[in-house]
Amino acid sequence: MIGTETLLAFLIVTATTSIVPGPSMMFVMGQAIWRGPRSGWAALMGMQVGYFVWWAFAALGLGALASAYPLAFRLLAIAGVAYLAWLGIKAIRHSFHADEGKGDAPPRKVSNHAFRDGIAVAIGNPKSLVYMVAIIPPFVDPERSVPLQIVVLAVVALVADLVIGWLYIAAGKRLARLMERAATRVWIDRGIGIVFILIAIAILVDLMGTQI
Repeated sequence: MIGTETLLAFLIVTATTSIVPGPSMMFVMGQAIWRGPRSGWAALMGMQVGYFVWWAFAALGLGALASAYPLAFRLLAIAGVAYLAWLGIKAIRHSFHADEGKGDAPPRKVSNHAFRDGIAVAIGNPKSLVYMVAIIPPFVDPERSVPLQIVVLAVVALVADLVIGWLYIAAGKRLARLMERAATRVWIDRGIGIVFILIAIAILVDLMGTQI
C-alpha cells in the first residue's frame, strides 16, 4: 500500500507542521488555558472533524485526477515537492528574524462552543486546502488505490495531530511562553526547514526514478 519510508516521511512532515503554533493549535491552547483541558480537547476533536471534510475531498478529487490524468497527477506531486522545499527555505529564512514576527498569530477568542468552533477553524483555515493539494500528492503512488492511500495518510495525520494537540493542552501557558522565546523559535524553524528540504529531495529522487 504505502511504504514504511514514505509513511515515516509523511509523519515527520505532518508532525512538524502541527508543532509550529499556527492558528489551529493556538486556538486549542487558548481553549485549554482559559476553560481547561476538556475545552481544549473539545476544540482539538472539532478540528479533526473539520479536517476530515478536507481529507474526503482530497480522496475523491486526487483519486479521480490520478485515474484520468496520471501525468497531471505526477506533475502535481513534483509541484508539491517544490512547495515542501520552499516551506523549508522559508522556515530557515524566518529563523533569522524570529524576534520580528512575535504576536503574528495570537490565540483566538475563547468560546463556550469549543467543538463547534474547532470545526469552523479547520474548515476555514486556507492552509488546509494548500496542505491537501500541495503536500499530499508527493506521498501518494498513482499506480495504486489513491483513496485508500489517502485514508492511511489521514489516519497518520490524525494520530500526529492528537499527540501534538495533547502536548499543547498539557503544557498550556508554559509551552506558550517557550514558543515566544526568539532563541527557541530560531532552532525550531531551522530544524523544521532542514527536515522539509531533506524530505523534498528524497521524494524528488524517488519521483525521478519513475516514468513521468
